[in-house]
Amino acid sequence: MIKPLNLLFCLFFLLTATAQSQQTAQAVLNLKDAKTKISRHIYGQFSEHLGRSIYDGFWVSEGSSIPNKGRIRTDIVEALKRIHIPNLRWPGGCFGDEYHWRDGIGSRNNRPKMVNTNWGGVTEDNSFGTNEFLELCSLLHCEPYIAGNVGSGTVEEMAKWVEYLNFDGVSPMASLRTENGHPKPYKVAFWGVGNESWGCGGNMTPDYYSDLYKRYATYARNYPGAPLKKIASGANSDDYHWTDVTMKNIGRQMWGLSLHYYTLPTNNWRDKGSATNFDEKQYITTMRNCLHMEELVNKHSAIMDKYDPEKRVAMVVDEWGIWTNVEPGTNPGFLYQQNSMRDAL
Repeated sequence: MIKPLNLLFCLFFLLTATAQSQQTAQAVLNLKDAKTKISRHIYGQFSEHLGRSIYDGFWVSEGSSIPNKGRIRTDIVEALKRIHIPNLRWPGGCFGDEYHWRDGIGSRNNRPKMVNTNWGGVTEDNSFGTNEFLELCSLLHCEPYIAGNVGSGTVEEMAKWVEYLNFDGVSPMASLRTENGHPKPYKVAFWGVGNESWGCGGNMTPDYYSDLYKRYATYARNYPGAPLKKIASGANSDDYHWTDVTMKNIGRQMWGLSLHYYTLPTNNWRDKGSATNFDEKQYITTMRNCLHMEELVNKHSAIMDKYDPEKRVAMVVDEWGIWTNVEPGTNPGFLYQQNSMRDAL
C-alpha cells in the first residue's frame, strides 16, 4: 500500500581500489534528515483461494501429519514471521466476488460447500473462513485486509461482515461472533470494496462502479474504535480512464485506490512464456516489463493528485508480480507457476 513516498536513505560511498588490490567499499546511511516515512504496508501479501494457496497450503486436513496449530501449518507461519509481513489480503482476488462469508463461519461440519468457479472448478468445504483467517493473521502478527464481495454479493452482506468483525456491543452479528468463540471485536481496518470490478469482479464501467461503491461504502460503518480504511477497486495496468473517473466520482469517499499490474515475459497473454525455460533475451524483456511499474505509479499518481492535491488517498498496489504459463500437467485453473530467482528479482 503506497502513500506519497520518497526514498529515505542518503547513501555515501567511499571507494578505494588499485589495479593490484581487491576493491573495497563502505556505505554510510544517514537517517537524520529523513522527512518522509515509507509505509510498511507496501510489503503486504496476498492469499487467494487459488490452487493450493489455502487448502493444502496454509490449511491442512483434519488429522494431518504435517505440523499444525488448529489445521494452520506452523512451518509456513514461522517462515512468514521471519519476513515480518505487515498485512495479508483475503479471500481474493476474483474469488472474493463469489465468496459469501456467512457460509464460512460456525461449525465446520455444517458449512455448505461451494464451487470455486474462477479457479479450477473445484469444490471447497468452506472450512477455512473468516475466523480461521483472523487466527492466521494473529499467528503472523499482521493486519488483515478483507476483500469484500461487490460482484455477486449485496450491500447488506458486506455491512453485516463489518459488523461481525468490528462492532463492540450488543447486536445480532456481535452475538454471532461471540457464539463462534470471539467475544471481542477483531477491529479490521483494511476493507476492499470489490476486486477488479472492471473484469472478473463484474465487468463494470468506472461510472457504474462509482455509483455502486457509494452504496457499499455508506453502509460499511465506522464503529467506535474501529474506523475503516475503504479501498476502492482501481485500474488494471494503464487504464488511466478508470482512475480518472473513480477519483472524480468517489475520491472523497475512499481511503485508498488499488492498482494491479502483472509482468508478462512475452507481453502476450495468450502465451506468457515459461516460468523456467527462458533465454537471456526473455530474461531481459521480463526485467524491462517489470520496470514499467514505475511509469504506472507516476502516471496514476498524477491523475490522483489532480483530484486529491492533499494526497489524502493512498495508492494501494495490492496485486503485482510476474505471470507465466502454467506448468505442464497441472490444473490450468490453479495457475501453478514454478518460482525462480527471476521472480525474486
